[in-house]
Amino acid sequence: MIRKALWLSATSAFLTLFAVGSHAEDRVVNVFNWSDYIDSSIIDDFTKATGIKVVYDTFDSNEILETKLLAGGSGYDVVVPSGNFLARQIQAGVFQKLDKSKLPNISNMWDTVSERTAKYDPGNEYSINYMWGTVGIGYNIKKVQTALGTDKIDSWDVFFNPDSLAKLKDCGVYVLDSPADIIPAALKYLGLDPNSTSPDDIAKAEEALLKVRPYIRKFHSSEYINALANGDICLAVGWSGDVFQARNRAVEAKQGVEIGYSVPKEGAQMWFDQMAIPADAPHVAEALEFINYMMKPEVIAKSSNYVLYANGNKASQQFIDKALLDDPSVYPDAETIKKLYTVSPYDPKTQRVITRTWTKIVTGQ
Repeated sequence: MIRKALWLSATSAFLTLFAVGSHAEDRVVNVFNWSDYIDSSIIDDFTKATGIKVVYDTFDSNEILETKLLAGGSGYDVVVPSGNFLARQIQAGVFQKLDKSKLPNISNMWDTVSERTAKYDPGNEYSINYMWGTVGIGYNIKKVQTALGTDKIDSWDVFFNPDSLAKLKDCGVYVLDSPADIIPAALKYLGLDPNSTSPDDIAKAEEALLKVRPYIRKFHSSEYINALANGDICLAVGWSGDVFQARNRAVEAKQGVEIGYSVPKEGAQMWFDQMAIPADAPHVAEALEFINYMMKPEVIAKSSNYVLYANGNKASQQFIDKALLDDPSVYPDAETIKKLYTVSPYDPKTQRVITRTWTKIVTGQ
């Protein structure tokens, strides 16, 4: 009986060790990305190719991601913050530098994009671009034709010129509730540096926006998608991807609503969503494998074809749907790209000025 008990005990210990060993060999990567921002087949293909299980969670605002990152211990291995947020998170020590020796596919990246993301991540040491887009003008083609006598918008003048915007008041104008996007646009329109932190320049942007404030129905950063798609408004200053979503929803609804998108000829802001690894990521090796896999040209192209955004991978363009690649609102031509600008995060003093200015603009007081 004693020998049997010892044998059972030894067997139990062996099975426990075997189970622990097997568990230790399981490989996993925990990814936290924006909602509806990847073709799910990519996740399955990655697991088949590497044996690494992907635990994929989603968020719908940078603030949610930032709260988790700053609290520490998020458990995530790959996250996808936007440029402005990434910059201050790097300064806060949230991320670890990428071991680029483990990222051979980095050679596929597009210099044009990498040069701009370096504003947020000098040397691109902490992040790799996932997708990018612009801040521009979405509009209802038929309603704009009726109100303005043209079915094409190509300038910020339609928004910042009070006489033009007044003609669109009745059919509805929405604007992003985002001073970091709208104030730089006003500065650019006025011929000033969109990165200016001068109180005098910011005051000029405020004046320009207050002149058109009476013709703006609402400031909101997501409601304009359905409002455009449903034909409830005729113009929105918003993010390119959101306007493309509105365009697709309008097509699916088959109610005769046709949506256009303009990157104004004066220039527009580029935004970037970047893949990065938290400093306390539990599975760094797997995170690097995931990022490297996403930099395969055919893989990131599949994601762009699904979400209808441009990506920062030059080699992927041969695999992107021709209609998407040839769409200048998604992939602007070289001349337009030269006019696109990036905006640095505001320092605390400037941020206080911007916050006061924006409150005055939104309230109209």
